[in-house]
Amino acid sequence: MAELGIVVDLAATSSGAELSELAQAAERAGLDLVVVAGARDEAGGDEPADELVGVDPWTVATWVAAATTRIAIGVPSSTVQGPDPSDPRIPIAAVVDKARESLALLAGDRLVHDGWVVAPAGADADQVRSLAERGSLVVVVPVGSAAEVERVAALLPERPRSTRRAAVRARRRPGIAYEEIPPSLVESAIEPGDPGYRAVRSTYIRGGSPGLVLRPRSAAEVADALAFARRHRHLPLGIRSAGHGFSGRSTNDGGLVIDVGALSTIEVLDEDARLVRVGPGATWKQVAAALEPHGWALGSGDYGGVGVGGLATAGGIGLLGRAHGLTIDHLRAVSIVLADGTQIRASSHEHPDLFWAVRGAGANFGVVTEFEFEVDEVAEVGWAQLTFVTTDLEAALLTYGEAQRQAPRDTTVFLVTGAPQQGQSVIQLYGMVDSSDPDTIIARLNPFVAIGQLAQQQVVLTSYRAVMGTAADVGLDGHHGSGEPVGRSGFLPAMTPAFAREAAAALRGGRLRWFQLRAMGGAIADVPPEETAFSYRSPELQVTALGAFHAEIDEAWEPMEAHMDGLYLSFDTSPDPDRVERAFPPAVLTRLRELKRRYDPDGLFRDNFPLLEGARA
Repeated sequence: MAELGIVVDLAATSSGAELSELAQAAERAGLDLVVVAGARDEAGGDEPADELVGVDPWTVATWVAAATTRIAIGVPSSTVQGPDPSDPRIPIAAVVDKARESLALLAGDRLVHDGWVVAPAGADADQVRSLAERGSLVVVVPVGSAAEVERVAALLPERPRSTRRAAVRARRRPGIAYEEIPPSLVESAIEPGDPGYRAVRSTYIRGGSPGLVLRPRSAAEVADALAFARRHRHLPLGIRSAGHGFSGRSTNDGGLVIDVGALSTIEVLDEDARLVRVGPGATWKQVAAALEPHGWALGSGDYGGVGVGGLATAGGIGLLGRAHGLTIDHLRAVSIVLADGTQIRASSHEHPDLFWAVRGAGANFGVVTEFEFEVDEVAEVGWAQLTFVTTDLEAALLTYGEAQRQAPRDTTVFLVTGAPQQGQSVIQLYGMVDSSDPDTIIARLNPFVAIGQLAQQQVVLTSYRAVMGTAADVGLDGHHGSGEPVGRSGFLPAMTPAFAREAAAALRGGRLRWFQLRAMGGAIADVPPEETAFSYRSPELQVTALGAFHAEIDEAWEPMEAHMDGLYLSFDTSPDPDRVERAFPPAVLTRLRELKRRYDPDGLFRDNFPLLEGARA
């Protein structure tokens, strides 16, 4: 049975106060919607007439919003007309748009513009039921008095009530069984019409509009969320920890998102062994803050706002990488929920094959609900931010590559640049020296100064926590990324004149808007390639580039890619499923596919990157 409401006719009532009283009576009677309309088609048609007579509907709707607390408020979208200042009966579109925006701020999710059908005045229960069977969310009946409101309310049958108002349900996306959300997740789930939707729809870098966001608070609830996802295999599925993922794959359009942000606990398991347990929803900023009092740190990319879940299943090429290795190199065990809802623990002794896969391709095998890391003792570090200007970008890239190659493993420096302006390139270096000795820090950084003219510098002795702490906290309104990220990634065995020439040409051509080199080597290369699914241990650098369009960036990227070996999927947004062939060496990919058929044979986890042949994200 649809919900039930009333239509108040602006032309048939004497004042806004009278209309508000009718709305209050409808709310007290348990009705679901009050539609504020102009002169209605006297034949009892399904839509209000376009012509407006009498009181302004937006003023009345605002009055109704202030006089009520629960009932949804409908203002027909058909009231928006083309501008005609000569006819006072027809509103100006720009004015109506502003009125709609203002009322949306006041009424929130109670405001709705469609999704109802109008019954004839005086309609009985059979007529209402007949209209409801056509599939409308709400049936509304015209009224002109409190007595008529009571008569309409008497038509309400005994029926199960939806967990969402009609104003919310009107925004639901097709193909999702919203009324079948598991009971454990109903309270925290967010739909497109909910007040909190704007805060969860997008990620840091990508705009999104998922049809449903499920927010489990335990491993059992993750299993419930995955059961719901299995019943919706036709929809995109994103798994999100903190929403900062560079690839942008943790949101989508019209699909499902399982947001594990609530699983964010951080606890010390063994002080002597430096063993800690971390939830996937924690950020690296929070992890660094929790570890510092113990004199510990865990290398974790280069930005504290990133969530643990995505990075700790992909690799983790960070500012402590050359000194202490990748983030996944510190992983000792995971608790993971598989595609079929099974909860297991994986380590070098328990499900070792799955533990191997999780360290580099984890997003394809399940949702990790707990990570156990062995962290490092890290005292104060040298933190450097240097800005250079050069007219010879190719030489600058070669100088950086050689300086980083010769640097001791306690030094990890990243490079960022963009398209030259008026023949000059601005190059930013930022990096970390794992030493508390100022003289050592300066000595490590000096070789990089030959890159170009030093325009700005900041070198400080600080804590890893302070560096991670520069990341901005995500407020209650969430991320506000927009559009689709367009990025490419690869591993560079070594900086060579040929690669520097291709990169400089691509940047001068303006097709690469942002270009980054991340230093590898050192402790990263100490781990045998076969130990984890992340197999590219020998490259000196990891390369990432951003552009505006896929075709544009591919044209610039192809000459550079000829010098690379493999790619880092976390930084690659190509829609081509064949990119997975470059992401893993052939033997590794074969093994991953065998494990995928064992642990996720139906390919539930496919949207981060499709491991199985023929799968499409």
